[in-house]
Amino acid sequence: MLSLDNAFTDEDVQDFTDRVRRFLGLSSEELVKITAEPKIDGLSLSLTYEEGKLVRGATRGDGTVGEDVTAIARTLPDVPETLTGTGWPDRIEIRGEEYMSNDDFAALNAAEEAAGRKLYMNPRNAAAGGLRQKDPRVTAQRPLKFFAYAWGDVSAPFAETQIEAVMALKAWGFQTNDLFQGHDAVDGLLKAYRDMVERRAGLGYDIDGVVYKVNRLDWQDRLGKVSRFPRWAIAHKFPAEKAVTTIEVIDIQVGRTGSLTPVARLTPVTVGGVVVSNATLHNEEEIERLDVRIGDQVEIQRAGDVIPQVLRVMNPDRADRADPFEMPHICPECGSAAVREIDDKGKADVRRRCTGGLICPAQVKERLKHFVSRKAL
Repeated sequence: MLSLDNAFTDEDVQDFTDRVRRFLGLSSEELVKITAEPKIDGLSLSLTYEEGKLVRGATRGDGTVGEDVTAIARTLPDVPETLTGTGWPDRIEIRGEEYMSNDDFAALNAAEEAAGRKLYMNPRNAAAGGLRQKDPRVTAQRPLKFFAYAWGDVSAPFAETQIEAVMALKAWGFQTNDLFQGHDAVDGLLKAYRDMVERRAGLGYDIDGVVYKVNRLDWQDRLGKVSRFPRWAIAHKFPAEKAVTTIEVIDIQVGRTGSLTPVARLTPVTVGGVVVSNATLHNEEEIERLDVRIGDQVEIQRAGDVIPQVLRVMNPDRADRADPFEMPHICPECGSAAVREIDDKGKADVRRRCTGGLICPAQVKERLKHFVSRKAL
């Protein structure tokens, strides 16, 4: 199960359609129909049916191996135990997105708060937690939903276009997205994108972009894939959401290599459906560039809708600002000297590092965590 390459600008979308034409050897006059659909911010789910009956549910995992969630998948009301209609292949893997609506998420968190339990950060985390429950009875109590939009392994062809295939999924008993539609030109794709940007807040579920796919399946086969992405599809991501909040304090974290990283502790604020209370300031050169100080109001965004970052100070000219922040020259964890190394050209490293090595408890802890991590041990 591959990922999708990203587009961020109108030009990126035009480049995508131009690449499709070049790869297929099409003239500029030949019609290339491309579908557009909301990119649901949920958890990918693979459902395998044999003779029309559900035999396995699996998460995306690393794209090759995922978790077996068959018992959990059977509890989802949008996942049919047996396919309806006719025309389905003897074996087919249906792919889609498991998610939670905003109203259901609010109700779930209200119930969690009343029970004195920890609240979920956003609908996606709540949906992922539901799919990974060990007890299917717990998942059955979660208001989880599922949109079908694709397929993987299949024993026989069942459609000639993406549109026909999605219509077939709907006929077989799956929920498909009503905003899915085909377009004959880039202008239509961009209009659909801007329409979904405007609709985003009122859809009732989270989306983080629009997915474009070449409509003809024989062209999809010819286009194939690169290492991680299909050439026939791309995700047009929404701009990162922004918010304004206050820096309450700046802490220093010591990493595995001894680097001292300043972290802004923020007055909690919701950005893109997630409560953000921390943002990295990277290093002292970044602090100097932004001129960030304790007590400042700052504009933040979640870069790629994931990592919180400080964009700018909102009130840099106010009279009562705190003194400029200075990075410590002594490691706050072990008391060793913290220095910026000088390279052969006399330029200082952007990072200040603790010189304590393994006498520094923070470095010991972070090195041990790295040693036993998935990418290491």
